[in-house]
Amino acid sequence: MSRPESLSPLFASLHSIKGVGDKLAALLTRYFGAPEGQEAIALDILMHMPSGVVDRRRQVGIAEAYLNQIVTLKLHIDRHQLPPRGRPQVPHRVFAHDETGDVSLVYFGSQGGWVEKLLPVGEERFVSGKIDFFNGEKQITHPDYVVEADKFATLPLVEPVYPLTQGLSSKALAKLVRQVLDGLPALPEWIAADTMAQRKWPSFGEAMRAVHIPDNPEEAQLWAPARMRLAYDEYLAGQITLQLIRSTMVAARGIARSFTGEITERVTHALPFSLTEGQQAAVDEIRADLASPDRMSRLLQGDVGAGKTVVALMAMAAMAESGAQSAMMAPTELLAAQHFKTLKPLCDQAGLGCELLTGKMPAAERRAKLAGIASGKTTVVVGTHALFQSGVEFHNLGLTVVDEQHRFGVHQRLALSDKGKHTDLLVMTATPIPRTLVLTHFGDMAVSVLREKPRGRQPIDTAVLSIGDYYRVISRLRTRLDEGAQAFWVCPLVEESEHLEVVAAEDRFAELQKVFGDQVALVHGRMSAAAKQEVMQRFAANELKLLVATTVIEVGVDVPNASIMIIEHAERFGLAQLHQLRGRVGRGSQRSACLLLYKDPLSETAKARLETIKSTEDGFEIAEKDLELRGQGDVLGTRQSGMPGYRLAVPDVHRHLLDYAHDEAKDLLRRNPGLSGPDGEAARMLLYLFRKDLAIPLIRAG
Repeated sequence: MSRPESLSPLFASLHSIKGVGDKLAALLTRYFGAPEGQEAIALDILMHMPSGVVDRRRQVGIAEAYLNQIVTLKLHIDRHQLPPRGRPQVPHRVFAHDETGDVSLVYFGSQGGWVEKLLPVGEERFVSGKIDFFNGEKQITHPDYVVEADKFATLPLVEPVYPLTQGLSSKALAKLVRQVLDGLPALPEWIAADTMAQRKWPSFGEAMRAVHIPDNPEEAQLWAPARMRLAYDEYLAGQITLQLIRSTMVAARGIARSFTGEITERVTHALPFSLTEGQQAAVDEIRADLASPDRMSRLLQGDVGAGKTVVALMAMAAMAESGAQSAMMAPTELLAAQHFKTLKPLCDQAGLGCELLTGKMPAAERRAKLAGIASGKTTVVVGTHALFQSGVEFHNLGLTVVDEQHRFGVHQRLALSDKGKHTDLLVMTATPIPRTLVLTHFGDMAVSVLREKPRGRQPIDTAVLSIGDYYRVISRLRTRLDEGAQAFWVCPLVEESEHLEVVAAEDRFAELQKVFGDQVALVHGRMSAAAKQEVMQRFAANELKLLVATTVIEVGVDVPNASIMIIEHAERFGLAQLHQLRGRVGRGSQRSACLLLYKDPLSETAKARLETIKSTEDGFEIAEKDLELRGQGDVLGTRQSGMPGYRLAVPDVHRHLLDYAHDEAKDLLRRNPGLSGPDGEAARMLLYLFRKDLAIPLIRAG
C-alpha cells in the first residue's frame, strides 16, 4: 500500500509553499535534519513545536505598563528625533503618548526613512513590545508589532515562539505554519472514542491549530489537552512500529530447543562461584525462551559487573546442548577480547570450542578459525559487529548475543536477525535503562534485569568536596597510598583549552608527580593502544600506586586492588558516566571510596547530579534521575546515533502517556494484526504521519 493520496499536501516539498525559495528551503532542510538526500517537507514545519508563547493581551495605558512587561498600547504619534549625521550609533527615537502618559519607541540603524512611514506623526497606531527604561523614561526598543488602528485584528495577541536557527525569523516561520495548517487534510481518528471523551482531547487537526495558533496561552501549554494528544500520537506511532517489529521477529518462527543439561552442568562446576539469585532467574527466563518455538528477543540489563557475561555463557551452553552455535558481538575489539578472556577458560573446562575473531589477525590464522566455525567444531565465537558482515559462515548459528546494544538501533535489530534465519537474540546492556526508555526503544523485547551486585563487591563511600580542599585531599591520599591502597584520578580533558578552565590531565599529572614521583602514571585517549596497555598492566601489577586518566578507563578496567576513585570537575560529567567511573573501584576485598571534586559555582542540575551519586549506588535509580535531569536523548547516547528523538512529546511531562500507548498498540495489533478496515486505515495514516513507513511492509495480511 502506498501513502494515501489525502496526505500529499503534507508530504509536498517546501518549494510548494508560498514564499519559500531555494535559500529558505535549504536552510529548513538543514535545520529539520531531513534524512540523507531528501528535502524537508511541509509536515516538518507542522511538527516543529513552539517552545513557548508570548502573551500580548495586556492592553493598558502607558501609566500601567511596567518594566519588562510585554504590552500592547494604542498610541498617538507626536514627533521623530533622528540621529545626528555621521553618528549611526545614536538611535532614532519616536515620541508618543496616550491619555495616561508618554513613551518613546527606539530604533537602531534605521536609515532610509521607513520608521517615519511606519509611524506617521499625528496618527494613531497599535504598538506591541517590551517596556524598558532609559533615564527614567519608559520606552520600547524595536517594537515587535506596529499596526494601523483599523488593522488591529492582524496583531497576534497570543503568539507562539519557535526554536529558531540563524537566518530564520519567528514571523517567517509562523507564516509558513499557517499556510501548512490551511492545507491540513481531514484525517480519520485513530484514538478510540471513549479515550477521546474521557481525556477531553481534540482531534489531530484541532490540536495542531491550538498549539500553533492558540487563542490563549493556556491552550498551547505542554500539559494542555492539545499537546497531550499530539505527544500521545507520537508515542503510539512508535509503539505500533515496535510491536510490528516484534511480531515479525517472533513470526519468523524460531526453533524449539531441547537440552540435555550436561554442558550446562560442566559450566556450573567450572564457575569459581555460584550464580546469584538474579543470574539464576535470568538463566531460567532465557532457557524458557529457547525452549519455546517462538524466537527469543530479550534484553538483559545489569550494572557494570553484575555478571551478564556468565548469564550469556549459560545460554550459549544450553544452545550447544541442542547442537547449535552461538556468536557474541561486542562494540570494540577491547571489549570483545575482555569477554573472550572471561569465557575461554570456562569453555575449555566444559569442553566447548571457543574462538576470538579480530580484524587484525594474520590471514592463515583467520582461515583456520573460519574453517572451525564452518565445520561446527567451534561452538562459541566472540568478536566485534564487523566480523559478522564479512564472510563468516556458521555451521548452525542458533544464538546471537549483542553487548552494549544501545548504540544499536531498531534497524540494526532487523538486519541482524537475517544473519541466522531463526537465531535467537540476547542483547546485554550495562547502561541501566529506565523503564520509560525500555518501552520507547526496546518495546519489541522481553526484559531480564540483574539487580544485585556480584558477590564480594564492597559498598563504596562517596563524598563530595570543593577543589578548594585540594591539599587536604592530597595529604589524605598520601596516607592511604602508604598503607598500600591504589587510586584512580580522573580528569575531564587532555589539554588545557582556553575557554574551559579545566585542569588538564597532563597538568594534574605534573602536579601529582611532584608529590608522588614515579608512583604515578598518566593514561589518556591520544596515547597508542600499546602505550595505554603498558601503563594499565603496570597499574594492575601494583607497580604504580596512582593512575591519572581521562575517561578512557570508563569501560572495562578491572583492578581489584584499586580502592580509591577521585573525579576532578565532577560537575562536568553526566550521571551515567559518574556511575560507570565509580564502578571501577569496590571490586576487591577492602572498603572503597569515591571522591567527587567540584569547582564553584555549581548549577542546580549539577548539584542534583552530585547529590544523586552520593546518595545511591543503584544504577536504575540513577538512570531514572538522569532521565529527569537531562531529558531522554542523552541517556542512550541517541543524539549521535540517530535514534528517533521526539518532536512533540516531552518525556518529563508526557512520560505517563507512554504506558497507555504501549498497551493501546498491543491491543490494536491483537485485535487487528493486518490493520485492515477503517480502524486499520486510521492507524496506517498515523504511521505515515510520523514517518514510520519502514514498519508498513511488516504489517501481515489478515
